This record gives sequence, structure tokens and C-alpha cells, in this order.
Amino acid sequence: MSKSLVFALACLWLAVVCLGAEAALPDVPEALPESILHPVNLISALAAEKAATEQKTTPSWIFSREPISLQISTYDYMIGSYNNLPLCRIPASAGGGYFLTWQGRGNPTGDRRVCYGYLDLAGNMINVAQIEPYGSGVQGYPAVAVDPVDGKPFYAWHQNVDADPEMEIVLRSDAFIAGIAGLFNNRETVIDNPITITAPDSTVSTDNVFLWPSLAIGPSPVANERRLYVLGRQSCNVYLALADFTADDIEMGTPLSWQYTSVPELNAWALEAQPRRTHLSLEADPAGNVILAGYHDSDAVENDIDIFICGNFGQGTWTHNSFSSEMPTWNPGDYFTDDQGLPYADDELHWKLMNSGHLNATLDSDGRLHIVGLWGLANSDGGFYPLLQYVKQAVYRPVGGYLEIRDIYPQQNYADTYNVCYTPWDMEPPFGVVDEFIYDPVNESYYPLISQGWPFPHWDQTAHSDAMMFHYNNVKITRANPHGQMAVVWQDSKRAVDWCVYHYPGYEVWEHATDVYIAYSDNDGWSWFDPIVLNNVETPEFEDIKPMWVYPSDQMLFAGYQNGARVGKLGLMFYDDFTWGANVIDPPYHPIPDGGEVMFMELQIGYSWDADDPGQAPAPAILAQNWPNPFNPSTSISFELLTAGPARLDVYDLRGRLVTTLLDKELGTGTHSLDWDGTDANGAPVASGVYLYRLSSGGSSVSRKMVLIK
Repeated sequence: MSKSLVFALACLWLAVVCLGAEAALPDVPEALPESILHPVNLISALAAEKAATEQKTTPSWIFSREPISLQISTYDYMIGSYNNLPLCRIPASAGGGYFLTWQGRGNPTGDRRVCYGYLDLAGNMINVAQIEPYGSGVQGYPAVAVDPVDGKPFYAWHQNVDADPEMEIVLRSDAFIAGIAGLFNNRETVIDNPITITAPDSTVSTDNVFLWPSLAIGPSPVANERRLYVLGRQSCNVYLALADFTADDIEMGTPLSWQYTSVPELNAWALEAQPRRTHLSLEADPAGNVILAGYHDSDAVENDIDIFICGNFGQGTWTHNSFSSEMPTWNPGDYFTDDQGLPYADDELHWKLMNSGHLNATLDSDGRLHIVGLWGLANSDGGFYPLLQYVKQAVYRPVGGYLEIRDIYPQQNYADTYNVCYTPWDMEPPFGVVDEFIYDPVNESYYPLISQGWPFPHWDQTAHSDAMMFHYNNVKITRANPHGQMAVVWQDSKRAVDWCVYHYPGYEVWEHATDVYIAYSDNDGWSWFDPIVLNNVETPEFEDIKPMWVYPSDQMLFAGYQNGARVGKLGLMFYDDFTWGANVIDPPYHPIPDGGEVMFMELQIGYSWDADDPGQAPAPAILAQNWPNPFNPSTSISFELLTAGPARLDVYDLRGRLVTTLLDKELGTGTHSLDWDGTDANGAPVASGVYLYRLSSGGSSVSRKMVLIK
């Protein structure tokens, strides 16, 4: 298949997209052996070096609070929530600081218990304790939400509190009066399992058990109140409880009045012979919408990104917006082959959302929804390539209902108009061809140079009966603060793989080291700086720490301006694992139940530049995706100038020929918008197809694609 045809298919895909663990393991795509991507030891090292030379600017940062220990715990797996953030900022009106929650165990034979922490604005530990210090029984997977009005926290977890064998989802609120934390109200049973569910076809099931809670707080239809949402999950389905409250209710310990709802389509999915496994995060927006966002696993060829929205404060009708996570790509030099050694055709390879069961989704300050996860290279036989997985986000705009998939790290070259996303064998011009081939003297063959990654907090894919990627994935994103600051946090153990699996010389120090990656955006996730990287080899503050299960706070704290740039503070909770790998998962990775420490730290992140160094100048503009896209007959293009000055907006065809100039004038800072009616410089209508629009300002330019369909 010709490369021009590949690009035509990519354009068609773009048009289609713009239109529109405590459980048994699911059926997942088969991972192909890592050796497929390592014909010679030199390839990985060269690709890593090549990728490093192409990095963009990493923001400046310092520890505003160095890592501190909150608790010793022998429970060494996923210390917080699966699909939301167990670390929340306290609003300034309530004194600032953080509320945290985690599951811990005081000794190897004790019960797992839910704990909480209260840290002041400077990150000093004020309270750390079990939420329920007495009694017995296993508690797990806690969630926390903080009322943005009065700063009072709610904690939910699952625990068996009645005579039947099933666990329930319970909740306790903290009156938090006069800055005193730990004034807990009586425990409430919110979801009393088992639950009876009626599917759309009137089929009734009575044995539904919903666990692994998430919390969200949004506006209420009742004046001067807020609405609390508690989500319970099973493998396929969800169950939602909702209740209104005021600060007086929490201070007086008034029991909340709960109402319940479920998603009819998910109720039907749960009855299928092979139910889809869903991975959904809970959000509530300022307009009174409840949002469930994520993806599902399925053997069928179907849209896999799911966004369920319920209006009227969770009491309206659920609508389902679905999209495909697949992004087309091409086979570099016929490198990827099937079981018979035959090269996959270009249309038999694609990037796909996978291995992201613990993702979360959040909103930016413009109301867009951001879903983060791992996109891996997959083939038409259902296999994927473990070393080719990268962090991306799906961004959904509720107004208009369209979704766009964007790189977070690594990022596509801004000049690449050939590939639809970052392509690890095609990172520099000319695009559409392999950057470099490496000779393998053993097999007397040439192989494409491919930049690889391992975005997991452990190096060993075989851990827990080959289920490490299922258990250990943990990419999380913060909600944007009013200044557009966001962060995405994950871990990467590629350098540990390089030593522990492939024994590359020079990587010995990474035998017990994983990297914490923190990507930062100061423009609502439109663009991302290269990640901050922390580890126990290069970061002195991490000496002797093996960080696992890293969670960012739900939102960054805006800390002012420095050298003209926004500065924010990001709190992070994590686990220092004394012996790397989980002992509590069956089968255990190691036999030593020595546990580790629950820890907290905070980074101050900003971006400053040297005005005398043009290579360090700030980005001159933020160019948004046009809307609608595809379009007919016209579309709107918006952009934000960060510095005043001349701005030019041009439209080009795919051959690089100028179609028309939409703007060429001096503009001030701020957001600007204009329309294109699909005509050229002479006013003549142009043909259907893919066009590029380029904004030039401040000595540089940025481009995006748009599709005209007639």
C-alpha cells in the first residue's frame, strides 16, 4: 500500500472521529514478545538518545514540600482509588491544604483499613489516623471529595457492615469545624449490596454487587445546597447514589437522603453473554450534568470510548456518546509481521486505548472533558506491542459533541502533517518515511530505529501471572484550576527494563528504580510541556525511595506569576515500596510482606524563560481545533495570543499551496475567533478534502488539520 493511500485513510479516519484489582482478569489482547522490538541491543539505546535530543522544554520546578512519611503500611498495592483521585485540595476559604485517604494495614496479618490525612497549606501533617479506629473487617479502595464551598470532606469505601456476605459502600463526612479535622459523623450505608437492577428489556437481576467507589460534588437543584454523588462499580455496570447537603447538615450530623439511578444501556450490557468490561470515571459539571467517561474492552469491532451524560443533576435521561480510540498508522519497512512471518499491511496496524483500567477523567476551565490513558500499537490479529505504549488524552467538547485524541508524551513533531499522532519511527522530516534503519550483524538485516517506552510502575510484564499491565497501570489527570493549570502523572520503568530484561551496559543503577513523570499544562491541556522526571537515581530527595501508586491532587493551586508565567503547586500522594512489587496480589510478586510507607510531597511548577534566548521564548499562541470539523459550508477557528503583535492565519492544501489568508494584522493578547467559508483567495469554493490552517505569530507558527465535506 502506498504512503499516499495511507495518508488518505488517515484523513478519512479523522473525518469519522470528528463526527462522531479485585476481580477476575478480562479477555485482553495478546501481548507480543518484547524481543520482537529488540533485534539488537543497540536499537533501544539509540532510539532513547534520539528521543532525548528532540525533547521540548521542561518547566522549571522545585520541591515546595519534600517527601514526608504519613504512615507505615504493609498493604503494598494501589493505596487509593481506582478511577478517581484520593488527594483533594481544601479551598482557601476553609484554610487551604489537603485532605487525603488511602487503604493501609498495620501488620501483615491485620485487616486492611481506610485512613485519612489532613495537611495544612504548607504541607505539614496535622492529622493522620484511621477513619474508624475500632472494629474489625476489611475496608478498601477509598475515595474523598471536598465541598468547594465550605471545605468539608466526604470519605467513601467498601466494607461489609451487615449480615449478608457482600460488602457495602459506606460513607462518613467530617464536620471540619474551625480547622479541626476528624470530627466524623456516623457512618452511612449508601449502597447496600446486593442491588436489584431492571434492564431495558424488563429483565430483573437481584445479585448485583457494586464496589470501588468514586465521589463527586456538583451544584444542586435546591437553592444554597450542593449535590454529592457516590458511584459504585462492578465489572461491567455502575450504580449511582445522590444526595443534597448543606454545611449545616454536615456540622449537625444530619443523615443524608439518598436517591438512586443507573444507566439503562449498561444494565443491558451486564446481561450479555460476554459483558464488556468498563473503565469509567465520575465527574459532575457546573451545569448540573453527571458524566461517566472512559472506555470498555470488547472483542467486537466497535467504538470503545464511552461518555455517558445525565442532565438535571443526575435525575435526567442518560445519553451515550461513543467514539473509536483507534488511530491509523503504517508498517515501517514491513517490520511488524504475523505468526507466519508475513508483514502486516498498513491498514492492519493502529494505535488503540488499552491497559488503562485505572484512568480518570476531569474537566478543564472551558468545560471540555479530558480522559487520559495509554495508546498502544495493535494489529488486526488482536495482539499489541508492549514497548510501544504512550500517554495520550481524549478531549471531548460537550457543545457539539466531538472528540479529539491528542499526544501528551511523547508529542508529535509540530511540522508533521503526515501522521495522525506521534509515530516512534517517524519523528523528524521528511515525514512518511522511516527516520533511520539499524543494521543487525547477527541476522544480517536492517531494522527501523523505534523509540520505546514502558509507562508502568514496574519493569516485569510477567508479574502476577503475566497481569502486571492489568494491575499496575495508573495514569491520572488533575482537573484544571481557574487559571488553566493541569497536570498528568504516571510512571515509566523503561530504564529498569533496559537493565533487568536486556542488561544494557550503563543501566545497572536502574535495577530498583522507576521514573515518576509529571506533564504540566498552563492552557487547559491544549499543549503540554515535556514531563518533569523524578527517581531515586537522579533526584536526591528520592534517595532510597521506590515510588509506587502515585496520585496527584484533584487540582493544582495557583501560586501567582514568576517572570511573566503562571506558577502552580501540585500535591502528590504515593507509596514508597520497601520491596519493589506487590506482595498482597495473588500470586505475590515476592514473599516478603514488609510493605512500605504512604508519603506526600508537593512541587511548585512554573515556566520561566530567558528573554535574550529566542530558543527559550514562550509559545506565541494557542491554536484551537476548528469547529465544526468536518464542516460544510463554514467553520470557526479560535486562537489565543499570549503576547501582542502581528498575527497571520493561512489555509493550505495538502500539497502545501496557499489557499487563502484569513488574517494578517496586529492583534492584542487574548482570545480571537474568525470563520472560513471554504473559499479560496478569489472567493471560489474549494473541493472537499483535508486542509491545514497555520497561525504565525511571535516568530513561530502552529498548524492544525480540518476536513471539508460536501
